[in-house]
Amino acid sequence: MDEKQILEIENLSVEYRTDEMLVRAVNGVNLRLKRGETLGLVGETGAGKTTLALTLMRLLPRGIGFVTGGSVKFDGANLLSLREGDMLAYRGKLLSMIFQDPMTSLNPVIPVGKQVAEVLELHNEAHRTKEQIEERVDEMFRLVGIPPERKGEFPHQFSGGMKQRVVIAIALACEPRLLIADEPTTALDVTIQAQVLAMMTELKEKLDTSMIMITHDLGIVAETCDQVAVMYAGEIVENGSVEAIFEGERHHPYTEGLFGSIPRLDIETERLRPIAGAIADPSDLPSGCRFHPRCPHCTQRCKAEAPAEHVVNGHMIRCHLYEGGAKA
Repeated sequence: MDEKQILEIENLSVEYRTDEMLVRAVNGVNLRLKRGETLGLVGETGAGKTTLALTLMRLLPRGIGFVTGGSVKFDGANLLSLREGDMLAYRGKLLSMIFQDPMTSLNPVIPVGKQVAEVLELHNEAHRTKEQIEERVDEMFRLVGIPPERKGEFPHQFSGGMKQRVVIAIALACEPRLLIADEPTTALDVTIQAQVLAMMTELKEKLDTSMIMITHDLGIVAETCDQVAVMYAGEIVENGSVEAIFEGERHHPYTEGLFGSIPRLDIETERLRPIAGAIADPSDLPSGCRFHPRCPHCTQRCKAEAPAEHVVNGHMIRCHLYEGGAKA
């Protein structure tokens, strides 16, 4: 494993199995993340982004979610081969996750300060005393902009933005090497969203933490990320630097569709151009290219043959249009 890489995902596939159906949520994903970098993982709801995050944390629902192939190497260790007892040493300490909804991420009957302290107590390898843990809780509250005097209050006494700050404090308490933020600002208004993003970026730089930012908002990606991976129907269809994705001329048709759905102030238009149709059903994926039923460039080959990854200067696009490195 490259010393600069903190995370390497190789050909990862995940399924959900029930008595009624088989859902192929993640299909052959390959990703790399360097130390200190932020990767933006974007795509519509149902693309498989959260499933990928839960797989990295080994939090797939038991008896339903199954990894069917591939590996996840974090700092050289294959997380998928670790025993659950060993994984506990990683989860919360070296790997942390901010879940989608701050309203449901906190225990309503435990004071917020105690919820931050629990993480420190669980991973108390430095043998902190009770007083030292309380000092660390106060420090984390100050870092996320909450007066430590409020640590004895309960979640219902906080606004949505303040709840999210508590969740971030919990995730960063042990200074993890990798932070996964799953739609961390979805439930927040625009003003609080900007404050939370600025705070997360500042803390990430201060603690030298790598981050995966899962979102459907390309504006957030442009503001906070170094690399971008575009996910559709459980596959990474495009992957590259922020500059390549936002300023380059080569894009996957799905990425072009995402950009077409964003309002722009510099262009006068009567209405946005939404992507036609609905995202592919993971329980009944189309043959060939998963995006072909919605793609304006679809050919017979797209319907019959899955495209390979085409890489030029580190910018990967999974599309037949780029056979040989240039758009056909």
